[in-house]
Amino acid sequence: MRPRPDPAGPGQESVWSFPRPAIAERSAAHIVIEHRGIVIADTRSSIRTLETSHPPSYYIPPTDIAPGALRRAPGRSFCEWKGVAAYWDVVVGDVVLPRVGWSYAEPTQGFAALRDHVAFYAGPFDRCSVDGETVVPQPGDFYGGWITSALAGPFKGVPESSGW
Repeated sequence: MRPRPDPAGPGQESVWSFPRPAIAERSAAHIVIEHRGIVIADTRSSIRTLETSHPPSYYIPPTDIAPGALRRAPGRSFCEWKGVAAYWDVVVGDVVLPRVGWSYAEPTQGFAALRDHVAFYAGPFDRCSVDGETVVPQPGDFYGGWITSALAGPFKGVPESSGW
């Protein structure tokens, strides 16, 4: 059963106005990921994916990710819109954050812009931000959306949202 969307305030986007099927669009938002005092990624050239009921995920070009921060992780998954995802560990000094990033080496035609860009779960890092605002990770242990005050929900991933 579809929930009742929260009212969108001034300057907010409702995730319930995002399309289904999902889309990818270029974003000039300033995206920064930091952990243990190290900047893992810093870009104004991300691609955000939008899907009904989900906060955006931001895909970062490899040139804007710190050299040596990524290490290929085992496993794959399949997205009905984007294709087969590969996973990445992030290495910060002697700390390894396992499977915190994912990418599409051969995305579907509609998501070709995502090729080799990497998206990250926000939760494992000390700070992830969009235009200076620290994000809240999308609820649940599977989805990778980033929630900011510019979004109105409710967001998929909360308990009992599997049928949304």
